[in-house]
Amino acid sequence: MSSEAEDTAALLISARQALERFLDVRVDDDGTLTFSHAGVPCVVQAMRLAEGLSVLSLTCVVAWDLPDEPALAETVAERAGRGLFGTLGIVHTERGADLTLRYAFPAQGLDDTALGTLLMLVVSTASQLRSELVGA
Repeated sequence: MSSEAEDTAALLISARQALERFLDVRVDDDGTLTFSHAGVPCVVQAMRLAEGLSVLSLTCVVAWDLPDEPALAETVAERAGRGLFGTLGIVHTERGADLTLRYAFPAQGLDDTALGTLLMLVVSTASQLRSELVGA
């Protein structure tokens, strides 16, 4: 039986190796992976939900400090309904609205090619959303 720390460290190593085929990845002190794709900052974390069930969680910040207007919320809701990989969310702040794309999935047993493909599907979706929503 492996420990939670061993499970999550192994997942993060696999994710780093998979992502480094496409991106420059930084490893933070706590093991969290950070990188950017087409101006979209992203972070990958690992956690064990139960014995035998460890997941990777990918969060991409699609846009920030956008005008917090009803039209934006409508666009985000409409676009979120079309997404297959990730949950698009809007966070209301004092400076406007921030948009995030989050995706969590069980990742144990995926080889580097499959893991890289899955992660890049989410990351490229975030970049596409940024382009669509803010024209960046």
